[in-house]
Amino acid sequence: MTKTAHSEPWRELPTEVADLIEPELEAVTGEILASIAREVPEYARPLEGSFGRGVRTGVGEALSQFVALVRDPDAGREPGREVYLALGRGELRQGRTLDSLQAAYRVGARVAWRHLSATGRRAGLDPEALSLLAESIFAYIDELSADSVEGFAQAQSERDDVRRRRRRELATLLVDDAVTSEADARAAAQAAGWALPRRAAAAACAEEDLGRIARRLPADCLAVELDDLGCVLVPDPDGPGRSAALRQAARAAMLAIGPAGPPAELAASWSLARMTLNAAAAGALPGDGAVVADDHLAALMLFEGRRLARRMAVRRLAPLEELTDRSAERMRETALAYIDHGGNAVAMARALHLHPQTVRYRVNRLRELLGDQLDDPDARFELEVALRTQNAASSAARGREAEQAAS
Repeated sequence: MTKTAHSEPWRELPTEVADLIEPELEAVTGEILASIAREVPEYARPLEGSFGRGVRTGVGEALSQFVALVRDPDAGREPGREVYLALGRGELRQGRTLDSLQAAYRVGARVAWRHLSATGRRAGLDPEALSLLAESIFAYIDELSADSVEGFAQAQSERDDVRRRRRRELATLLVDDAVTSEADARAAAQAAGWALPRRAAAAACAEEDLGRIARRLPADCLAVELDDLGCVLVPDPDGPGRSAALRQAARAAMLAIGPAGPPAELAASWSLARMTLNAAAAGALPGDGAVVADDHLAALMLFEGRRLARRMAVRRLAPLEELTDRSAERMRETALAYIDHGGNAVAMARALHLHPQTVRYRVNRLRELLGDQLDDPDARFELEVALRTQNAASSAARGREAEQAAS
């Protein structure tokens, strides 16, 4: 943006004003420093050490630069901006807001105007020049203040970047399969500003959902992007109200929660959370909010071993391929009921909503097709895995069809 007399009113001041106010700089500096110490509580201490040097440098540089701008407005302020950027950064490092520094700027502007206007009146400056001098002083102080706001924001961004990096490094360390010593974990947690809990669980979500979920989580949760996913480390997940808090956070998007344990077990928790998220996203698990891994271990085992399960299905259910689709479905339904109820025809009939005699007929037909698989323990186990895997796949397909129909 091109600077104008409106944004830089000192451009309209006669250059003689610089010669007039320059001899007053030392006195004005002392008066400003005394007023700041008296009126700004955070600065009401001896101006010693780096703090004192920073304030003195800031005031002295401000007055000298102002005189230089009055003499040559085109010289610009770039050479001196770093002083005020540094003052803003310093406030953040001292753990303060910008309120005190902004108050100091206001005090400095008021004192400078009072002193320099008196000098101008004694020298016979006309009212228009005095008015322009006042406008110039306050506009100039506004620019210094803006520099410090920028410095504060830069330092805050840098600090946040460091904090995010350290928290990501901590999460990576804790969920890594490699053995991590407790001392290393505690040192990394301290560097990241996170209290290492006695028990924790890892949770996984889609990377793009992490922000929405994190905003709803308890403040002590550690949320980072990891492995192209959102990773959340949840302290004391079994504590009072924690489960409800996680369910509330998961209203924003799906959150898969691994088992709780000591920090040394977070790698296993993270692995199971990722597995659960993948299975839920594929439709192999029910629910679209908080999905707890421990509630679906059998389904997860089938999902992770689906290639082997499909091979079992090919081997164990091959005789059903010759049937019509409807007949094959009835036989699979009967076989799973037989396994679930130990071959008890009455219990099977209740589960299938059929007459016991119908069930007995189906079991006889099943034996004709499958031979002795229903009686061999190993074969029966593989048969159950195959049947349950097929059921899960069918449910997932029906769910996708329902979603497509709804859309």
